[in-house]
Amino acid sequence: MSDQTSNQMWGGRFAAGPDAIMEAINASIGYDQRLAAQDVAGSRAHAAMLAKQGIISDNDAEAIREGLLTVLSEIEGGEFAFSTALEDIHMNVEARLKEIVGEAAGRLHTARSRNDQVATDFRLWVRDQLDAAETGLVALMKALLGQAEAGADWVMPGFTHLQTAQPVTWGHHMMAYVEMFSRDLSRVRDARKRMNESPLGAAALAGTGFDIDRHNTAEALGFDAPMANSLDAVSSRDFALEFLSVASISAMHLSRMAEELVIWSSAQFRFVTLSDRFSTGSSIMPQKKNPDAAELIRAKIGRIFGANVALMMVMKGLPLAYSKDMQEDKEQVFDAADNWMLALAAMEGMVKDMTGNKPVLEAAASSGFSTATDLADWLVRETGLPFRDAHHVTGSLVAMAEKKGCDLPDLTLEDMQSVHGNIDASVYDVLGVHNSVASRMSYGGTAPEQVRKQVARWKEVLG
Repeated sequence: MSDQTSNQMWGGRFAAGPDAIMEAINASIGYDQRLAAQDVAGSRAHAAMLAKQGIISDNDAEAIREGLLTVLSEIEGGEFAFSTALEDIHMNVEARLKEIVGEAAGRLHTARSRNDQVATDFRLWVRDQLDAAETGLVALMKALLGQAEAGADWVMPGFTHLQTAQPVTWGHHMMAYVEMFSRDLSRVRDARKRMNESPLGAAALAGTGFDIDRHNTAEALGFDAPMANSLDAVSSRDFALEFLSVASISAMHLSRMAEELVIWSSAQFRFVTLSDRFSTGSSIMPQKKNPDAAELIRAKIGRIFGANVALMMVMKGLPLAYSKDMQEDKEQVFDAADNWMLALAAMEGMVKDMTGNKPVLEAAASSGFSTATDLADWLVRETGLPFRDAHHVTGSLVAMAEKKGCDLPDLTLEDMQSVHGNIDASVYDVLGVHNSVASRMSYGGTAPEQVRKQVARWKEVLG
């Protein structure tokens, strides 16, 4: 096959032939330019350490330091011309540094490799994202606490199988998500602690013969220690996988809450009203108010799950140490991080702005025989029936109420005694939904008193 025929098959984009294809598949500058700040920080720490160890002169180190700040300023100001021919952010920065400071730039790469350089940059970037996630989760938890405190004694239906089960309080439901997101917060903090070791100084894979001080650069970059094995330092991406795993679990929680907000804001439920800031109208139906922010959170979560699986597949078959496959780690993490942070911010905004419809919630809590379990419990306590027998009696009473087209509290005492003669008028004390929730005083229960205790505890924890 002729080169001309091959070029036609590749299409116009690669009309220059194999060189163009190789440049396109090899270059990562299109996305890893996001590591610019981390790359400059790592290089500044490395240069300072080299000077401290007498490996380069103080004058060269100072020139490098000032030059790197100029490069970063150009990048942040949008004045930097990135080149795909230079492949990645590291080579782009170094090439521009050479233009600025001359020969001294060539000494920066002493005692390091792009392998430990990119591993360091990427760890620093992921660490920053974990810090941002911590901030976002805390803000969301505080928004939920605000809702829980305001509606600690509002009654609403609790569901299993999306069927009315037992009455709960609005505050209790909000606090369930506080607990979920608190575990996400714990995972974020655990992941950050585990990944906070520095690969810098591992060089290509075997370390270096230069008398470097890896503890110095680790401390300068805010790491707890240098990584203890140079092969592991350049090979490992489990810190990125753990980030994606933590993000995926948190995203799942966000999606579950988004699903509830979609349902609750529907005309059929009317449990909540979402603010106009997080809703849109219909182009054709003027009555519509669509929960688009919640729906988009629910949809974007798939991208985070997908990134987790994709990077797992990249890493699963790689021998030690570095392989070019690992260049495929960043796009997945970048996209997942963007969508996780956006989803956290959008959910916080929706929770802060949403308004619970207290009368509708209470009416819904009273329907669907939601106090049937309270009736069964009363039969056990007051008449001495075994729970299984009490369950059967209650089921018969529910069937009677269904046939009459009423709820349990609407049955007459005569109706109830026709099923079990020992029922007396005090049974009505447990059949109201407010009585029901107030009685759930076990630790972690839905009683308003318990909800307020949990709110107070979390307010103290979060500050």
